[in-house]
Amino acid sequence: MGKVISIANQKGGVGKTTTSINLAASLAASEYDVLLIDIDPQANTSAGLGIDSKRSDKTIYEVLVGKQKIKDTVVKTEMPFLSLVPSHINLVGAEIEMVSIKHRELILKKVLDDIRDDYDFIIIDCPPSLGLLTLNSLSASDSVLIPVQCEYYALEGLGQLLNTISIVQFQLNHELEIEGVLLTMFDSRLRLSNQVVEEVKHHFGNKVFDTIIARNVRLSEAPSHGKPVILYDALCTGSQNYLELAKELIENNRSLLKK
Repeated sequence: MGKVISIANQKGGVGKTTTSINLAASLAASEYDVLLIDIDPQANTSAGLGIDSKRSDKTIYEVLVGKQKIKDTVVKTEMPFLSLVPSHINLVGAEIEMVSIKHRELILKKVLDDIRDDYDFIIIDCPPSLGLLTLNSLSASDSVLIPVQCEYYALEGLGQLLNTISIVQFQLNHELEIEGVLLTMFDSRLRLSNQVVEEVKHHFGNKVFDTIIARNVRLSEAPSHGKPVILYDALCTGSQNYLELAKELIENNRSLLKK
């Protein structure tokens, strides 16, 4: 049974989508079967893998409102072991459409039960909010990975996210764990970056990943080419960082994996 991991932080600009794409790609590079689900209405993850879902009627939106089965929305990517369920701008209104559905917070969980056995990892890129889409993602997940940028106010809003996680654990998903806190946008030249690292480690202890994602131009450029950074420039710092993160994640979950 595949492990489901949500990448979540209601604060925008923390490297959430970058992490979703490149962690999934790095796991796929290690020949693990990975499904990446883009549940953010901005559809940046879909675009970052070269998928234009604007005109498609086979996206996660149709799945959530009951118009498509998730297996019929899975799209192959350039990488042999990486597949995608794309997003659509219509997701903006999905939360309103889902309000009247019974057990609306568990729709995605029920959907994923049909395909969990087909993948080693299912990665969900959550929207930058704590609404119904993020609640569905957390309810369907085994764990949540929290990206935190190495900038001023890094910990701002994290209390709200942790509170939401606690509510989900208590009411909807008793098995949900924090996979880890990932430090992103690290600049070794800045004293502030190093201070943020110390502060985050002080708050979260051993829940902080050893891997830190450094600021990297090639990492920023890759989405505009519709590629994960490992296909855009396999030797750049960004590629190496995410390969190290994937390695760390695999080691942490070795007992759950088939190989």
